[in-house]
Amino acid sequence: MSAAAATTSGHGVVFHDVSKFYGEVLGVNGVTMTVEPGITALVGPNGAGKSTLMNLLTGLVAPTRGTITVLGHSPRDPEVFRRLGYCSQFDAFPRAATGFQFVAGFLRLFGYEEAEVRRRATAAIERVGLTEAAKRRVAGYSKGMRQRVKLAQAMAHDPAVLVLDEPLNGLDPMARSEFISLFRELASEGRHVIVSSHILHEVDLIADQLVMLHQGYVAAEGDIPEMREEMAVDRPLQIAVRCSEPSRLAARLFGADHVIEVKLLPDGGGLVATTRDADRFYLLLNELASRGEVGVEAVAPADEDAQAVYRYLVGSEAS
Repeated sequence: MSAAAATTSGHGVVFHDVSKFYGEVLGVNGVTMTVEPGITALVGPNGAGKSTLMNLLTGLVAPTRGTITVLGHSPRDPEVFRRLGYCSQFDAFPRAATGFQFVAGFLRLFGYEEAEVRRRATAAIERVGLTEAAKRRVAGYSKGMRQRVKLAQAMAHDPAVLVLDEPLNGLDPMARSEFISLFRELASEGRHVIVSSHILHEVDLIADQLVMLHQGYVAAEGDIPEMREEMAVDRPLQIAVRCSEPSRLAARLFGADHVIEVKLLPDGGGLVATTRDADRFYLLLNELASRGEVGVEAVAPADEDAQAVYRYLVGSEAS
């Protein structure tokens, strides 16, 4: 069965009232959510609960409370082992193993015949761009190469669910771009690709859906525009305006009671305004433009990225 077919025939990835405590230490608390096919990013600073959620999802730890199902099965059901691929953020390789041997060894655990092991290992290694180094020992790999071979191992058995813990950590910009393109390809094939990151701005380039975690709780989930719309109306919004005569526009905006702050852009070609009421701001801007008081070239929200949304939700602790 292909990954896409396996996903369709199951019931997705579902958490229901899941909590995990390590003694008196909170891992995650009261998590209820469904992860759909596509790329879902678990985001938040270190210690937010991302790795705990992934360990629960992969069956490495059991929940203290609640239930988890992966395509209709418990994470500790052997069937999940065949339908889920996991790429840990930590390195743990057999001593003296080559890249090919590392990937092939896991495929043998799945019960594939030797010819199929070689075919799948070769294809996965090629897909992550590691063919030339496949016969070299992993101990001599760079950080980026180790990330590549771990990803090859995670996807070699064609899983319907891929769980990737900080997969971009330690990669150079070129490798990050290649990985992001590969994640999109894997998601387009119908898989659940679940990625964690503590670098909030990079998930804007990766994810279809975000799950924002803070101190073990889900602070918000959805895509960025949806989460921004669900915020309370008194949350300030930053809006960037490219225009002629930004100083004149700034003076007019300061007279509006819903405008909190106005900053001129360093290049002199516009400004960024912070407002409590986006609708009133846009109406005011339209009035000024229609009367010819200012020539508006472009208007766009200046803070609709993961970093800004997370900062709104949890305050100044976001980084």
